[in-house]
Amino acid sequence: MAKELKITLKRSPIGRPAYFGKVLKGLGLTKLNKTVVLPDTPEIRGMINKVSHMVLVED
Repeated sequence: MAKELKITLKRSPIGRPAYFGKVLKGLGLTKLNKTVVLPDTPEIRGMINKVSHMVLVED
């Protein structure tokens, strides 16, 4: 079984470039404090790196 990451949205994309909102939507994060569990893949890691200042990641 592949390792999974627990990702929680902690900061709002309001007032930031639209790109950040699109990345968050791609991760499935649409509301503050929403948590999603996603597989630990290079693609997901890259998306997390783009919005690392807005999310909390747990292994």
